[in-house]
Amino acid sequence: MNKARRIFCFSILFVALILSSFPALPASAAGKVKDVIIYQNVPQADISTAEGAIQLKALNVYKDGSFLFSSTGLTWKSSNKKVATVDQDGNVTFTGKKGKAFISIKDGKMTDKIAVENKGKEPVPAIIKQKGKKYDLIPKAIKKMSLEEKVGQMLMPDFRNWEGKNVTKMLPEIEKIVKDYHLGGVILFRENVVTTEQTTELVHDYQQAAEKYGLLMTIDQEGGIVTRLQSGTDMPGNMALGATRSPDISYNVGKAIGEELNSLGINMNFAPVMDVNNNPDNPVIGVRSFGEDPALVADMGVAYTQGLHAAGVAGAAKHFPGHGDTAVDSHLGLPEVPHDKERLMEVELYPFQKGMEAGVDAIMTAHVTFPMIDSTKAISKKTGEEIALPATLSHKVLTELMREEMGYEGLITTDAMNMGAIVDHFGPVDAAIRAVKAGTDIVLMPVGLSEVRSGLLEAINSGEISVDRIEASVERILALKLKRGVIKEVTPTPVEEKIANALEVVGAEEHKQVEKEAAERSITLVKNELALPLAAGNGENIAVIGRSYIQDLGNAVKKYHPNTTVIEVPADFKLTAKQQFLVRQAKTIIVGTSTSTVAARSPQNAQMKMVNQLINDYNAPVVAVGIRNPYDIMAYPNTDAYITQYGFRPASFNATAAAMFGENTPSGKLPVTIPGANGSTMYQFGHGLSY
Repeated sequence: MNKARRIFCFSILFVALILSSFPALPASAAGKVKDVIIYQNVPQADISTAEGAIQLKALNVYKDGSFLFSSTGLTWKSSNKKVATVDQDGNVTFTGKKGKAFISIKDGKMTDKIAVENKGKEPVPAIIKQKGKKYDLIPKAIKKMSLEEKVGQMLMPDFRNWEGKNVTKMLPEIEKIVKDYHLGGVILFRENVVTTEQTTELVHDYQQAAEKYGLLMTIDQEGGIVTRLQSGTDMPGNMALGATRSPDISYNVGKAIGEELNSLGINMNFAPVMDVNNNPDNPVIGVRSFGEDPALVADMGVAYTQGLHAAGVAGAAKHFPGHGDTAVDSHLGLPEVPHDKERLMEVELYPFQKGMEAGVDAIMTAHVTFPMIDSTKAISKKTGEEIALPATLSHKVLTELMREEMGYEGLITTDAMNMGAIVDHFGPVDAAIRAVKAGTDIVLMPVGLSEVRSGLLEAINSGEISVDRIEASVERILALKLKRGVIKEVTPTPVEEKIANALEVVGAEEHKQVEKEAAERSITLVKNELALPLAAGNGENIAVIGRSYIQDLGNAVKKYHPNTTVIEVPADFKLTAKQQFLVRQAKTIIVGTSTSTVAARSPQNAQMKMVNQLINDYNAPVVAVGIRNPYDIMAYPNTDAYITQYGFRPASFNATAAAMFGENTPSGKLPVTIPGANGSTMYQFGHGLSY
């Protein structure tokens, strides 16, 4: 080999090695960059949360209609440094002087600019978007997308398990599905999100698997009993927040949850629940609701949503048009809400209307029938009988009521399509087709991804579903992604940097303080016959009795009173002879009950019989704690004192113990009415004692 050839071969090898050290560019980057624009100029980009210093971002726009964040090869300049300066990462800093400046960006021959202005008034200096067709990215993107890509954007499966194992890291098979199906999003569950580091890496890998458009990475991180993250801050749930009567606390909880999700790369939270829980027998909503009063639910739900949005995370109000006044679990059956539209507008629909007016990003539908709105019937594939059409599949509910009458323009997503109310009666493919025809934008957790996609494509090709109907959904999906910055990067941020940031945010001390305040303000003292507060210290023995979560309650009490005996009763709730002896030694009895169904809170339930036995057969005063459900006192009305905490997370047990010993003065107010016998009222909405 001559010298020239050796040099040439060495040069090729050297270049190859250099190129291999860079991360692979997304598929879109293989095409030619058509333009560069400042992201904040895009009509959908949310600029409302800018504070003091602003970071502008650049988008590369490609010939195939796609767009990616770009951070290299750019030159940023300010036209008026007396008003604002900009560094080469797009960070704009205002000097404090009044005036206007144009911030420009240059990438080769491609340029763009945006105006910023300081009027010297609160709240913050303003960003003024430029106008023009170059910023209308969505129509151009849709025009270039294949039908398969459009349908893929509307599908949001879960990958909880794969071949019998929890999915905690990206698998080649799942990566292939994300690419082949052009998925628009994925929902995560507790099985997927174990540690902060692992969750951040998993979400990062999902985004890397997406070809053109970023994935909506979603989760149900409501707080309270529906908390998916296994690391981070376990916020009290909605009914606890309703008991605080504080929209500020609700906002802070939503913001803290949003900040933790955002740091992990999770960009959409299927929360808050905005159902009005006006049925004490509701088996699926219960303490997931802020309460029974529509105005309270609206105020707290809007505040929570605004907190999520402030953290850059999309929120989704659920379950439209209202799952609160039901006595059937839609995971198992098909519930019905029998009220007419006038009543629904005043109660069930009121919080959703307020959420729409406040700009909630998405609304999740309910697998519940509303015969006074839609009397359409279908034949059940399970029973062969004629049944009513649930809201998720109803054009009258989703399009005529939500879109046309209530004026909602945001994203509509179904509830999980694998729930019994849907899959049993309609079958997975027919249900998906019906949902899309009804007006949904996202088919959540379809059963049989391949079959559902094929069924939707066939329905489009046959004319049963129009292409316009599909493109309207894709437009809303891409609009949300642009609004919340769910956009892939030309040069992705290294996962190590993401993990380092997430470790600082998830479980941060300031979030723990939000959790503590919310829990303490929620504790509701419903009854007190001179049994509380207790004296802290090492005095006479206290017995803490129960089964579910009783160790958590006992440990919280021990922090104030070490001379505490925790008695975990058997599954039949019958105290053993030894346990009865221990109870007789106690000067105060604390009993914790945990229920979620009507049967569990019946006086005939074994747990409730045990409580009444403690009240009737022992001399010590009995302090009962409704761990989850405020209605538990209905089964044991003669208890000496009753506290309800609305959930079983650690902060709530600590707050209850603090209230028992007078360190935390109870201030919570019942967000629901507790019924009495024969239609009477035991405790009214808004009731709450203090010391």
